[in-house]
This record gives sequence, structure tokens and C-alpha cells, in this order.
Amino acid sequence: MARSAFQISPRLGVSAAVLIAALILSALGAVVSRATSDFVLSPADWAAVRFTIWQAFLSATFSCLLAIVVARALARRQFWGRGLLITLLGAPFILPVIVAVLGLLAIFGRSGILNDALGLIGLQSVSIYGLQGVVLAHVFFNLPLVTRLLLQGWQSIPAERFRLVAQLGMPPRMVFGLIEWPLILRIIPGAFALVFVICLTSFAVALTLGGGPRATTIELAIYQAFRFDFDLGRAAYLSILQLGIAGGAAVVALWLIPSVGLGGGLDRMQKRWDVRGGISRLRDAVVISLAATFLILPLGAVLVSGLRGLADVPPSVWASAWTSTWVALLSTIVLLALALPMAGWIATSRRTSVEAVGLLGLAASPLMIGTGWFILIHPFANPADWALTVTIIVNAMMALPFALRILVPSLRDSAQAYGRLSAGLGLGGMRLWAWVLIPRGRSQIGFAAGLTAALSVGDLGVIALFADPDRATLPLQMYRLMGSYRTEAASGAALILLVLALGLFWIMDYWGRRNAIVD
Repeated sequence: MARSAFQISPRLGVSAAVLIAALILSALGAVVSRATSDFVLSPADWAAVRFTIWQAFLSATFSCLLAIVVARALARRQFWGRGLLITLLGAPFILPVIVAVLGLLAIFGRSGILNDALGLIGLQSVSIYGLQGVVLAHVFFNLPLVTRLLLQGWQSIPAERFRLVAQLGMPPRMVFGLIEWPLILRIIPGAFALVFVICLTSFAVALTLGGGPRATTIELAIYQAFRFDFDLGRAAYLSILQLGIAGGAAVVALWLIPSVGLGGGLDRMQKRWDVRGGISRLRDAVVISLAATFLILPLGAVLVSGLRGLADVPPSVWASAWTSTWVALLSTIVLLALALPMAGWIATSRRTSVEAVGLLGLAASPLMIGTGWFILIHPFANPADWALTVTIIVNAMMALPFALRILVPSLRDSAQAYGRLSAGLGLGGMRLWAWVLIPRGRSQIGFAAGLTAALSVGDLGVIALFADPDRATLPLQMYRLMGSYRTEAASGAALILLVLALGLFWIMDYWGRRNAIVD
């Protein structure tokens, strides 16, 4: 198809990509200006580097290995509630990190259900703080993501293959080696790289569950250098190091990431004539039950403790909830203003370099961007006055890689199906978007908007650097309540935050699916 068939002007896509690059590179330039050539990493800094890479490696490894087992069990079995369970697999990815951490503490913390049970039978308690807690939290978030990616891959296997192996009487081990293992090898490398990058730049998990001398990530070291020591030179040097590590991993992720989406098609299941009962059925049932328990128990704990703590919520929490809501809505508007023209340009010109620019938002640490913009703003204004503005822009950039992955396939399909007709009718510019692209991509746009709003409302990143007591989002207010040991009030705030995140996601996703045009 000729590039002119769709008449999408590349100028908007170019402008959005240039703006993203300029915002990140300006922050990087400001950071570099404060990095002195004679700076030497201390043993504590090197320990943070090693811990960051090691915890990301362990988190990605466990997430992928466990996801293979869970996805295979779900792909092999049909049972009541299967569709609901698969839907719940998407919840941790949009769940505010600070809320999930509170739920995990309720189960695995010092006074959690697990340690209470261990105490009853005379066993020593376990600690969730440190490496084990960071990895546990990352597996909680990323195991469902990898499972969904694998499940979508399993649905792409033609049912005729399973019919054929059943007719040939192949044992399950041979079916796994000939059909399922090649699929796993195609999806897992990209999924591993994606999870690795996400865990490299994870801040809230390390802030709440790490933090000790042996459990400090680069992100947390940047925060400590900036917030407590106000050592901009050290923060700058660590930011550059973080960008180098995460940027290299992000390039690998872009190259390896599987070409499957985040939604749709998961409730379809091939008939598996090769699946047998007995021990195999029992093993799959145990795997599915354990995975469901691991996902549902922390959410249930947040719900129960949150209902009890609502009465103890101070008025500042409600004010912070309103702040988080409008920050999330503005972040979503900024995201769509950037993502739609970039996605349209990628879909029609097939320029993956534009998508690479979008991936900068994932590779660049939010704290690095925040540190750079603090340096730029500080000589001219009080950075705290710009805290929410910076938060809105950074939240949009963090969601951009995921939004592009969601939007590009839909726009590419529209280009292939309606490009010539649109060109013949002379459609272009805003009319093309209003009459063709947006109606046909409404479902994907709603999903991307809901994902952005949910991630934004629960973000605890840049705001932790800039904010003062009068400018706090709900995640930051909740963290302050946890730090002051007001557990009941923090639980109530967690429930409010959970409802906000899931509610914003549901509203926008429902808008997209409602009256969406489906071929």
C-alpha cells in the first residue's frame, strides 16, 4: 500500500517523538552537567548496582518460570470461573504498587497471616523485607503479565494440531516438546526482557520492602542522595548509570518483545484431546489453585482491612484522592495527544525508530527525569510548585510504550483495510481520525487510556522527589501514613486508591468497548 493512501501527516508523529526525546534528553543533559568527572562510585553505590541487576534477574526468572506452569495449566483445562480468573490476571498490572505492597504485608509481613500460621505450629517467622520481599512483590505484579502473554500465544496454536497428536496417540511429553516448547521459546525471551526492564526501574517496591544497606536499588540510591543528602552530583551520576543499564535492557526488550497484545481472545480455548485425567488433572488443579490464591489473598486483605480503616482516614487523604484523580485524567490526555499521532505514523510508515523513542519512557528512570528537571527548574522557580506538572508529563511518558503496543496493530489493520477507500474519498487530517481511525480503534484507545489512568493514579515516583506537605497525591499520602505507623488509616487510603485505579480503568475501557466497531 502506498504511504499516501492513508494521508496521515507525519508532522504530528514527528513532533510528538521530538517532544518526547527533547524532554528526556534535556533532563539527561541537566543531570550530566552536575556529574563531575572525578566522582567515584562508593562501595555502597556498587552494591546498589549489583542488587538492582540481581533482583531484576531473579524477578524476571521466577515470573517467567512460574508463568509457564500456570499458563500451561490454564490452557489445558476448562472449568467454572476460568474466564473470571483470567480477567483477574490483568488486575495486578494496573494495581497501584503501594496498595499491592500493603496487601502483601498483610499476608507475608511480620504480623501477617503466614507468620501467624507459622507461629501456631511452632515454626520461625519469615521476613518480607530485603531481597526476598522485593522479588516476591515483582513476581506478584509480573507473573500475571507473562501468563497472559503466554496464554495468548497458546490460543494461536491451531486446534488441528492437537487433534492430530490425539489421533497419533502422542504422550504429553512429546506434545510439549513438539508443539508447546517452540511457542514458549518464541515468547519467553521477550517477556523476560520486558519484566527485567520494568523491575530495573521499580521504585515504590524497593522503597517500601527494601531500603537496607544490602537491599538498595539504584532508584532508591538516587532518591536518598536527592531527598536526604541533597547531593545532586551523586544523584546525577547514579541517574546516568541507571539510564545506561535500563536503556540497554530496553533495546533488547524492543527487539525481543512478543508481537501479541494485552487483551482479547483469552476466553477462547482449543479442545485438548491430548489432555488426560488422573495425576495430570490434579497437578493442573493444584497449580491453578495456588496461582489464584497468590493473586486473590493480598487483594482480599486490602479490601477487608480497608473497610475497617475507612473511619480513620484523615481529611488530607480525600484531598489527595482528588489530586490523584485529576492528575491521572490530565496524564491520560497528554498520553493520547502523544501516542495517537506516533502510533498513526508507525502504523502507516512502519518506522520502528519512532517506537524506540517511545520506549525511552520505559528506559529512562522517572527519578532520573525528575532529578534533571529539578536541576533545570531550580534556578528560576520553586520546584515544588511544578511537582504535579512534572508528575503528569512523566506519567504519560511511562505509559507511552504500552499504549503504542496497544494502538499500533489496530491502526495498521485500518490502514490495510480502508487506506485506498480513504484516499479515494480525499479523507485526511482530522476528518480521517474522526471518521475512520478513532471509531475503528475506539476499543484499543479506551484500553490504553484506562491503563494510563490506572498507572498514573497509583504512581509513587517523581512526586516523592518534588512534593511538599501541601502537594501530595494519594500514593504519597498513603506512604506517609505507613511511615508514621497509622496502619488503619493507611489501609483505608489503600482501599480508596484501589477503587480509584480500578474505577478509572473500567470507565475508560468500557467507553472504548461500548459501541466499538468490530469487523
